[in-house]
Amino acid sequence: MRNNPYLVALASLFALLQAPLTSHAADENKLEVFSWWTSGGEAAALDALFSVYKKQDAGVEIINATVAGGGGSAARPVLQTRLAGGNPPDTWQSHPGWELLGQYVEPGYCEPITDLYKSNGWDRAFPKELVVDLMTKDRQIYAVLAGIHRGNVLWYNTKLLEKNGIKVGDTITCDQFFAACDKLKAAGIPALGVGDSQIWASAQLFENTLLGVVGPKGWTDLFSGAMQWDDPKVKEAIKLFGKMQDYVNPDHSALSWDQAIKALMEGKVAFSSMGDWADGEFLKANLKEKEDFGWVSHPGTAGSFIIVADGFTLAKGAPHKEAALAWLKSIGSKEAQEAFNRLKGSIPARTDVDRSKFDAYHQWSMDSFAKDKPVASCVHGEAAPAAFQQALNDAVTTFLVDKNIDNFANALVQAARESPSAK
Repeated sequence: MRNNPYLVALASLFALLQAPLTSHAADENKLEVFSWWTSGGEAAALDALFSVYKKQDAGVEIINATVAGGGGSAARPVLQTRLAGGNPPDTWQSHPGWELLGQYVEPGYCEPITDLYKSNGWDRAFPKELVVDLMTKDRQIYAVLAGIHRGNVLWYNTKLLEKNGIKVGDTITCDQFFAACDKLKAAGIPALGVGDSQIWASAQLFENTLLGVVGPKGWTDLFSGAMQWDDPKVKEAIKLFGKMQDYVNPDHSALSWDQAIKALMEGKVAFSSMGDWADGEFLKANLKEKEDFGWVSHPGTAGSFIIVADGFTLAKGAPHKEAALAWLKSIGSKEAQEAFNRLKGSIPARTDVDRSKFDAYHQWSMDSFAKDKPVASCVHGEAAPAAFQQALNDAVTTFLVDKNIDNFANALVQAARESPSAK
């Protein structure tokens, strides 16, 4: 009886049926969060999100699946491989706009989270222009924003500028910037700190410079096709970008973006044009606003706000869907938005937070976001498809070697022809 083949087969089948149920039950109290936040300020801000979530769902084990590399340069290929292979994390960091909608929603890797917006009143708390324009497809919303960074910020070492007799006002022109650079160069100091071991940092320097020349309307015209990429204004921006290379730290290609910011903190360089995730590094290092570091809009860009927003998705077929939904709900809460953005350098995506909890830089950024012209970043995947984003990185890489303005412009013209319209 005990060796009856029928009973043995039946027992084996029963064991097979039980195995996934047992395994699933053991894994239910987990949540895998995929991001690229690994620098000091980024990691501290991510931990703040985790802390708020754990207060609401204390029994869940968080799997922190971070992949180092600024702007997601190393993380996105890893994520793409996992998604294509049917092995998604429960939720992952994504920039809204083309990156979210083109790379993740269009192929069917995300589930909509529109119901979260309705049930939590987020339709009244989050800016409609961001939610509708950059995170919605077919009337369904696919991400919740943790915060909004400003890309076009010029940071500076206050004491180093004072020592060299350089004053920066509320705004700065290109002529004023280059005059300061010449003064610093004469003193043997690299004026402009860049860390482009990942080329996006130099691409962002170009992006900021381009906005300073074409303005917000020109920006919209470029990405809608109304202005061509070989327009004289674009070439003027390329020329200015080329001139900036004369003042860059010689070790730029060996440094990451945060190492370049560290060089600024240490007084090895005077300026750095970088998104306000840099502010998170200053905060982590306990530097004091206005005393140790200062900021101004990148030359020529006062009145414009380059949006680099960070959101999180819900994976289609998320292994731990309920935990993922609870995570997204937590991120959208006032408590999480206030805890995270104070450390990250970004401002809350919610417009109803307590502003008194934020420092002077955040107040400045909040004021700018409220009144200035918002434009979506190309370098960070919002304004254009991934193919054009990569073409821009490649054009910048080539230009840093050959300094050929026409080749740079023509490469962008060709990339724009081959990519779908940004509208």
